[in-house]
Amino acid sequence: MGFARKFLSADGLLKVVRHSVGRAKLQTLIGTTYSWEDCVMSGLAIFGFKCASLLQFEGLKTNSMIRRNLSSLYGVQKAPSDTCLRERLDRVPYQELRSPFKKIFSYLQRGKALESYRYLDNHYIISLDGTGQFSSNAVHCKNCCEKHHRSGEVSYYHQMLGAVLVHPDKKVVIPLAPEPIIKADGATKNDCERNASKRLLQDLRREHPHLKIVIVEDSLASNYPHLSLLDSLKMDYIIGVKPGDHKYLFDWIKDLKPSTHQEIDQEGTQHNFKYYHDVPLNDSNYDYRVNVIEYTETKKGKVQKFSWVSKIKVTEKNIFQLMRAARARWHIENETFNTLKNQGYHFEHNFGHGEENLCSVMTMLMMLAFLIDQVQQLCCPVYQKARQQVTRFGILFDLIRSFIELRVWKSFTELLQFVIDVRTESRAPPHESGWIATD
Repeated sequence: MGFARKFLSADGLLKVVRHSVGRAKLQTLIGTTYSWEDCVMSGLAIFGFKCASLLQFEGLKTNSMIRRNLSSLYGVQKAPSDTCLRERLDRVPYQELRSPFKKIFSYLQRGKALESYRYLDNHYIISLDGTGQFSSNAVHCKNCCEKHHRSGEVSYYHQMLGAVLVHPDKKVVIPLAPEPIIKADGATKNDCERNASKRLLQDLRREHPHLKIVIVEDSLASNYPHLSLLDSLKMDYIIGVKPGDHKYLFDWIKDLKPSTHQEIDQEGTQHNFKYYHDVPLNDSNYDYRVNVIEYTETKKGKVQKFSWVSKIKVTEKNIFQLMRAARARWHIENETFNTLKNQGYHFEHNFGHGEENLCSVMTMLMMLAFLIDQVQQLCCPVYQKARQQVTRFGILFDLIRSFIELRVWKSFTELLQFVIDVRTESRAPPHESGWIATD
């Protein structure tokens, strides 16, 4: 446990990433004097330092102190220019960047950091959802999906299917390797979220063959092909359903007498449940049976209604847990996509599109940087303390970008401790400190 825990800080995690990608043996693909590891770690540093663009990162690298910090903090021996970085990473299959996600997850398990995420008979809740990441009427690559408008215009776009480990009581999420929604080589039709989910779920089960998983998703996923895939992969699920999309199912339960449960929590919120067992999903797949939960929440006069299907047996003892697990799905939107778009990661900025894989590779690197930050927030005391010293997440990385221009740091631990010391002094009485608070 102690051995694994030492890797759950920025310094340890970056070593894990470099070692993982170093085993990919892609030097012949790169075809340059720059190593595969240096290209990946330079790309990761863009998102680690929360640069708004490759241009900003290139500007930072003109400072010799920052180049030395790239070496000491990220292990970059020879940093490529932004043009060279784009060219090299464009030629790399994005799948080669799955291994660091798996390796970091294994260290979290070995360090017992995920014990508190167990839920519903020691299952892990994994939320899946898609989001847009790039759209243009001019810039495109062979992997772009296309939308043809009536005007004759064509829009080119990329989307991403994300997967994160969530818990109803925790804000920290643990992202797994995402799956880009792209047009495959030689394909004439657009990729779609359903196809991407097949790839993601099969990879997830292959990489974590014994993990007890409950998948939570929105109502678009409550179709027979997807649910039967989850069954075949031995994954439980709690997935939304809507009357408009599942008329047969809701007509069926209208004539059934439900089991019911009601409780009022300490805040006065009323929770009303109806649940049914062994209900056909639809008329086309009559033999495929599911359990159905209908839930009504009444809070300060406001009423919300939700419905889900699941293969998990619903009882009076577990129904509240099932509801909370299903609603934890929103963590992928609130704590993942919103953070990536609004908290300094610049998710919707085009960091480079390329002709082959660059857009997807940059997305993988951004998610890897997000994973490193989330793990530190969960496991690293010095990171947690530094984060507490600032009112906004972005301020922490504004300080880091400033301080890496001042001197060479032996480690992120040393750098974060300096942030703590500076912020602590800046809050001391004026006669005790020469620092000025920046908030």
